[in-house]
Amino acid sequence: MGSNADEQAAELSDRIWTIPNILSFVRLLGIPLFLWLVLVEQADAWAFIVLVVAGASDWLDGALARALGQTSKLGVLLDPLADRLYIAATIIGLALRGIIPWWLVIVLALRDVMLLLLLPALRRRGLMALPVTLLGKAATFCLLWGFPGLLLGSVGGAIGTFGLVCGWAFSLWGTGLYWWAGLDYVRAGLRLPLVASTSGKQQG
Repeated sequence: MGSNADEQAAELSDRIWTIPNILSFVRLLGIPLFLWLVLVEQADAWAFIVLVVAGASDWLDGALARALGQTSKLGVLLDPLADRLYIAATIIGLALRGIIPWWLVIVLALRDVMLLLLLPALRRRGLMALPVTLLGKAATFCLLWGFPGLLLGSVGGAIGTFGLVCGWAFSLWGTGLYWWAGLDYVRAGLRLPLVASTSGKQQG
């Protein structure tokens, strides 16, 4: 497992201005826009569009990175960071509007706190960030598509009912997968061998 991680790290470039990274930067700019739309303007239709575009671009930046051979060290950090910030901004915005209960915010936040506490142990094992897994991407996919459905539910009528049903289905399933992926990260991370420090040798 350690050798595979080393091989993958060696294949990553140090480039910053790649198409996938630019797309991730644009996604990050959409976070304050979404919060302004949902909290200040309460323009739910536009906020819905922002979330849908964010969900689609989450898939697109990874696909472009692989297709164009533009995987980078920055991209490995930036893509999951954008996902987590979008999830955090969305659940806080929706909770402040009363669209979702605060218990859902707490459940999702506790999972990220758990992984934050894991980072020192990962760094002692030579990892700077959590590796992206299929399970983690599936959880993020469900959440990023579930939240727009919940927001759509605020319009009422048949469309709103459909949005609520689909939104809660994706959101609850995504929350379960989110925790499952988090526990899997903990299990896999703690099984990695510790990396011996070479600082003493270099100083001597």
